[in-house]
Amino acid sequence: MQLIPAAPQSTSPTATPSPTTADSLMLTFDVGGMKCAGCVRAVEKALKQQPGVKSAVVNLVTEVALVECEASVGVPAEAAATLAAQLTAAGFPSQPRWVPGQDAIATTANSPAERHLAEAKARRQQLAIALLLLCLSALGHLEHVGLILPGLSHIFFHWGLATLALLGPGRSMIVEGWRGLRRNAPNMNTLVGLGILTAYSTSTVALLFPQLGWECFFDEPVMLVGFILLGRTLEQQARGRAAAALQSLVALQPALARLVTDPSIAAAQPDVEIPADRVKLGELLRVLPGEKIPVDGEVVDGQTTVDESMLTGESIPVLKQPGDCVTAGSLSQTGVVTLKATRTGRDTTLAQIIALVENAQTRKAPIQRIADLVAGYFTYGVMSLAVLTFLFWYFIGVPLWHPQVDGLITSIGMGMEHGLQATAAQADATMSLSPSPLLLSLKLAIAVLVIACPCALGLATPTAILVGSSMGAERGLLIRGGDVLEQIHRLHTVVFDKTGTLTTGTPTVTDCLPLSADCPAATLLQLAATVESGTNHPLAIAIRNAAQQQELTLLPAQNFHTEAGYGVMADVEGTPIFLGTQAWLTRQQISVDAAALHQAEVLAAEGKTVVFVANAQRVLGLIAVRDTLRPDALWTIQHLRRMGLQVMLLTGDRPETATAIAQSLGIPAEQVQAGVSPSQKVAAIAQLQQQGQRVAMVGDGINDAPALAQADVSLSLHSGTDVAVETAQVILMRDRLSDVVEAIRLSRATFRKIRQNLFWAFGYNLLGIPIAAGILLPATGLLLSPAAAGGLMALSSVSVVTNSLLLRKAVPPLQVN
Repeated sequence: MQLIPAAPQSTSPTATPSPTTADSLMLTFDVGGMKCAGCVRAVEKALKQQPGVKSAVVNLVTEVALVECEASVGVPAEAAATLAAQLTAAGFPSQPRWVPGQDAIATTANSPAERHLAEAKARRQQLAIALLLLCLSALGHLEHVGLILPGLSHIFFHWGLATLALLGPGRSMIVEGWRGLRRNAPNMNTLVGLGILTAYSTSTVALLFPQLGWECFFDEPVMLVGFILLGRTLEQQARGRAAAALQSLVALQPALARLVTDPSIAAAQPDVEIPADRVKLGELLRVLPGEKIPVDGEVVDGQTTVDESMLTGESIPVLKQPGDCVTAGSLSQTGVVTLKATRTGRDTTLAQIIALVENAQTRKAPIQRIADLVAGYFTYGVMSLAVLTFLFWYFIGVPLWHPQVDGLITSIGMGMEHGLQATAAQADATMSLSPSPLLLSLKLAIAVLVIACPCALGLATPTAILVGSSMGAERGLLIRGGDVLEQIHRLHTVVFDKTGTLTTGTPTVTDCLPLSADCPAATLLQLAATVESGTNHPLAIAIRNAAQQQELTLLPAQNFHTEAGYGVMADVEGTPIFLGTQAWLTRQQISVDAAALHQAEVLAAEGKTVVFVANAQRVLGLIAVRDTLRPDALWTIQHLRRMGLQVMLLTGDRPETATAIAQSLGIPAEQVQAGVSPSQKVAAIAQLQQQGQRVAMVGDGINDAPALAQADVSLSLHSGTDVAVETAQVILMRDRLSDVVEAIRLSRATFRKIRQNLFWAFGYNLLGIPIAAGILLPATGLLLSPAAAGGLMALSSVSVVTNSLLLRKAVPPLQVN
């Protein structure tokens, strides 16, 4: 199984940390205590202010921070501990998840998993208490429907409920809100806490000084706390469902391994169970039927069938025998095998897939910068609007529209139309429809504070990216980040390589035509196989296999040299031998006679790839190789064109061969460029980009790497070379061309959801805040109570997360016919 290299540095305009390099250091942190986009901005600001930090990206949904530091910060573990301590001191409990040079960070008593469990338990307890207080508050108003419960309508009873709500479930909101304000980083809790405290304080003053004639509305703090906690609980559950795919990948990692301590008596000795992350390279492990394979390894004894659906999506088990490779997390089904560990810890394929998905979910899409920009000033803006609302209504609004306000106030929200009076003697009286200017102004200001929702803005993009990237991982698409997802949905042109991409990459030799009397077919093939022994290109493998089938031995050779996209050469028994394209021979100043050119044209017209074999003076012969198209190649090309995308073919093969392949796939001749070198592929993509097109490149070989790097989006088959996979931004783990279509479908659907989420988040605030400020009050008498505003605020966050979860229904798995 091929190793997945680290992602290349993104060319996105957003500030995304790059992988660890010689002059930089990548650190990953689990960060708690974040509630909204304002918190994310505060964490990023705190990190970027630390010495040696180059960039930082924080994800609200996954609660992960990726920090790129200068290599000069010192020992990675010490730098990580310092940054975590700084964040914790700023009110965001943090700890390093991973630092370079360590397979794992020892979990503490306050590990992220334990913290999440504790927070979930505390949240449920707080919600239960808040709902109980809310029910008791509602019982106090049953007298208005003719049911009188002694004592429950008394003003001091409702004062007690409000006090318990503040000291109990509402205490954390107030404390965290105050901490954010004190750190000059106000957040959602700051807005809610101000609203709750203002309502409670005003009602308490009215209770202690009844001669003021103010109304008490102790039920407002109770309802605010209850509705907001209910909304947060629903939001967290929705977030958990959004992150379920990643958690299922993490759950695949086995915890234990059976170590074979003495290989000489492996069959007789008892098993020694050790933690899977403590396995070392080269150690022997035993895997029993029904157990997960603990590390990447090679089978050395026994055979079994292995379920690799977690990696490939294929449900059919694969037979594994001695010499075959197995992957950590796959399930051994039928037999007992002994394997030798080849990759352990964070180097296993599964661990790297998890790391890649986590990184993808943390990296921000460029579209998110709009929400980030607004979030930076949102809380301050809302607090300013609340103050302006109070001042406007107290000094201008009520005096100006007093007749209308006096007769038209129709408060919506529980308790508003049946407020409690300030004295026990008046406990059964209902609220006057002419509240004092002070109370009306305060209620409107409180409604503005609690209806504003920075949470919806902060969740709009990352939740959709989280669901989209998780769906991609489930379907064999490893997408390196939200910025890549955004680029995919903007594509105009998809460029394909031919050999190993549109074709299976397992060609066979069909013709071996000698053109020199002193070089018969067997000698020609023997020379070619010897030179090709220095490379692993699919054509080289086909030529070597043909020589093996004829039992031709390789000749002594040295000074191997490969020119990607052109050919290879080596000194065979002291004689330079060249294999490759006609352009390769021309560069070596070897003439190609007319007979050789004619034969090459005939073979190429049949859709075969022609390899010239020559010494330093002349062409010795031609070897023709045919590669079959992938079964889903035609379907993929047809669907891409139906999606409105232009499809091109760039290949180093002869024009005749490329034309034959293109015709079978329905690619127009003007969209085919043949005989191009790697640098010419780059130039062709650059020319398209200069025309304003966004280009994707799909390739698999070393010669495709420059073009993959040049393209706006690069996709590589997982079976491709390490260089191609390392360069690619999307890895097709199932080696299916149809997954190119799936990636584009998923990207388009994800960004439809992001746009919907942002439209809802911005629209909700743009409409909700003016209504809460009383814009409809003069004309319609419509007054939004603080409790109703709090309920709407909670609903907005839940709606955004739920809409992101609907992405799964919007993009069903692709069916390839």
